[in-house]
Amino acid sequence: MTERLEPQTVVDGRYAIERRIGSGGMADVYLATDLQLGRSVALKLLYRRLAEDPELVERFRREASAAAGLQHQNIVAVYDRGEWDGTYYIAMEYLEGRTLKQLLQERGCLDPDEAIDIATQILRALRFAHRRGVIHRDIKPHNVIVDDDGAATVTDFGIARAGASDMTQTGSIMGTAQYLSPEQAQGHAVSAQSDLYAVGVVLYEMLTGRIPFDGESAVAIALKQVSETPLAPSAHNAAIPPALEQAILRALEKDPAARFADADELIAALEAARGAGSRDGTRTTIVGAPAFAPAPAAAQPPSYGHPLPPSGGYDDDGPGPRWWLFAVGALVVVGVLIASLLLLRGDQVIVPKVVGSELAVAQSTLQREGFSVDSVTRASDRPKGEVTGQSPEGGARAAKGSVVTLTVSDGPGTATVPPVDGLSARDARDLLEQAGLRVRVRAGPSDAVPKGRAIGTRPVDGTQVERGTTVTLEVSSGPEQVAVPSVVGRTEDEARALLTAAGLQVGVTRRDDDKADPGTVLSQDPPAGGKVDRGSTVSLVVARQPAEVPVPDVTGLDEATALERLRADGFAVRERTVDVDSEDRDGIVVDQRPPGGTAKRGSAVRIGIGRFNPPPEPGASGDGSTGGGA
Repeated sequence: MTERLEPQTVVDGRYAIERRIGSGGMADVYLATDLQLGRSVALKLLYRRLAEDPELVERFRREASAAAGLQHQNIVAVYDRGEWDGTYYIAMEYLEGRTLKQLLQERGCLDPDEAIDIATQILRALRFAHRRGVIHRDIKPHNVIVDDDGAATVTDFGIARAGASDMTQTGSIMGTAQYLSPEQAQGHAVSAQSDLYAVGVVLYEMLTGRIPFDGESAVAIALKQVSETPLAPSAHNAAIPPALEQAILRALEKDPAARFADADELIAALEAARGAGSRDGTRTTIVGAPAFAPAPAAAQPPSYGHPLPPSGGYDDDGPGPRWWLFAVGALVVVGVLIASLLLLRGDQVIVPKVVGSELAVAQSTLQREGFSVDSVTRASDRPKGEVTGQSPEGGARAAKGSVVTLTVSDGPGTATVPPVDGLSARDARDLLEQAGLRVRVRAGPSDAVPKGRAIGTRPVDGTQVERGTTVTLEVSSGPEQVAVPSVVGRTEDEARALLTAAGLQVGVTRRDDDKADPGTVLSQDPPAGGKVDRGSTVSLVVARQPAEVPVPDVTGLDEATALERLRADGFAVRERTVDVDSEDRDGIVVDQRPPGGTAKRGSAVRIGIGRFNPPPEPGASGDGSTGGGA
């Protein structure tokens, strides 16, 4: 018996199934409608065969608990959880889009800037979770939804770990082998760095179209994660900038301590790599490097076309043999000057690029390279604490110990999310952007709001947020189209339940019918199988017992047949006998009241049954005597 739910199934009296949209090792995911709130949800239903495993049920419960406590624009929202029909479910935000895995299967690989954008959004989600003590432990392209605007949302916190507790036994492996950190593959304790390792694998795959380690089995892959060094991504894609490759390889270090300290540090490294030169031969100029002119060709003694004096010397008027002494002297002076400049410049190193990093990350990066750090704050549209400028610039050379001055954003200030309900999508977007907010548009069905009009925002209007925050604008795609279920032949109560669960209204007209049971649905409009707007009315014709029904004419029938026919039509029968003068009419209905027409069902019909009494034979007498002569 299949576990798959059919359309129109109502889960827990609230969620009406539309269609299956995905499945995994633990659960099926369905598009469903929340009948209470009238919104689409993704309903994740644990396989019934797994519902008896306490550890898997706990894992499923923890997914709901972990994600429900993480309200962030890059993390899928969890609305509800419950138990139904011997299994468990989670109701989550329904996201339009496709998984990152599907995107990579379609396109092969992504360009560096696009890969950095997606990875940064994943890291922001992880940063939010890590700061609340939650480690995802199963980051992979299958668990990232990317919409048409490039917005990425992390899903599936099914094996997330909160705090210091660990649900698995020592030596067990949880997660997907291709994206497991070495410590996870060995069953050791995980940390935020374990998630960063998985992000490194995802970046590798986004840029090369392949994963660092593969094998014939999960165990073989896990062993490679632990013991083998990944091939440099540039071996597969020469367009990857060196700085980006270095960030990926650092994220893939075997030792967690050698990886990035946190999501912020990896974000900073990716931003620093954005737009960096590739390995395609583009020339890179290092600021501060001395430039040298090419040395002149060796001088040859000039020939003047007249005989040399006996002494072999030159004429006093021509250039003498001492000219080269001046050249050597000039070169010595230049060399001394260059050496002096180099000595004055000291031990110089390349200044890291930290623009775009948070201040703490930038300070740590610069101090690790031997620089001192000073900072000034300036008003900026960038988030508070983000480095917006540096002097010397990233990539320049400067002496170790010298000061790098950072310009740090004092924040863009706060803004109030304005109300946009009922506005056109364009007007709503303009209003939000005028308030200093970024806008991400998501379409969703609505029975109450016309198509193309704003339903609302998330966060809701009136909320105070930092300027530059991304706000989700929900725009109506019109009433949702739903399939009309078949209800002909069902009782009126059954038909109402099915249509209501599908999100439809019910209209009923009644028609006398002496063949169908009263309360049976005789017809429906629109017919079954068609698609209509959610909230539309389906008109039903329901049978009712007629007030009067035809009375069958049973005269001429034998008694038994007449009784059967009248009682089958719902009439009570009253009998009487009627003398008849013919044996052929004995036991036959010879009279009926009413004789025909119509009467109320259940009323009495009176019939007369013929009884033949033969006359006495001629000459018979009562005393038995016979006549005779005297």
